[in-house]
Amino acid sequence: MRLQDKVAVITGGARGIGGAAASLFGKEGARVAILDFNEETGRSKVEQLLGEGIEASFFQVDVANYENVKQVAEQVMETFGKVDILVNNAGITKDAMTLKLSPEQFQQVLDVNLTGVFNCTQAFLPSMLSQGNGKIINTSSISGTGGNVGQTNYAASKAGIIGMTRTWAKEFGPKGLNVNAVAPGFIETEMIDSIPEKVLQQIRALTPFPRLGKPEDIAHAYLFLASNESNFVNGTVLEVDGGMLK
Repeated sequence: MRLQDKVAVITGGARGIGGAAASLFGKEGARVAILDFNEETGRSKVEQLLGEGIEASFFQVDVANYENVKQVAEQVMETFGKVDILVNNAGITKDAMTLKLSPEQFQQVLDVNLTGVFNCTQAFLPSMLSQGNGKIINTSSISGTGGNVGQTNYAASKAGIIGMTRTWAKEFGPKGLNVNAVAPGFIETEMIDSIPEKVLQQIRALTPFPRLGKPEDIAHAYLFLASNESNFVNGTVLEVDGGMLK
């Protein structure tokens, strides 16, 4: 198995892309720490994984809260003893056209999507540095690489993740760590449920594939970047969007 005896921390791991990654990583031999804000869905996901013979634990966290993240990181270390893989997957959307976007909406998305990635990386980094290896995988978006109408806050947060990823690749690469990002296209999760069908039709028309992405498509990209197969991949942004025309 590709992640045998590895400890993987997945933020936003209760459902959607994070949930798919938790299942896939567990099947590949990883011990999984699921970090999520939603306690009910998080504990339900852990019960599912335990039922499949996967070692997993749930930790409730608000990734935007620096002190909370530090406390949870300590709990994860007490439970698992180490961290080999960190998937910074947690994210939210609060879409609006720029003139209608409130300062609160703008800041909330940056707090979770961008500051949350910094908080979690800084909290789990000492474990990886002490062992001289580790994989950090950050979730960007095609909105971060190319922008998107009505997503000023989301696009800004996801573009910022790319900047942090490439900076950390240069900082931590010499210390044995790999830092990469995945930029999903439009994936069939609850996050796109609010998109009107007319808009979804336009999105499908821009995607050469005859379907939108599935959470498992992104989970497999995470798996590659978490495995030894990507040991010389560092500072890259892997676009998983079905070849979406930009």
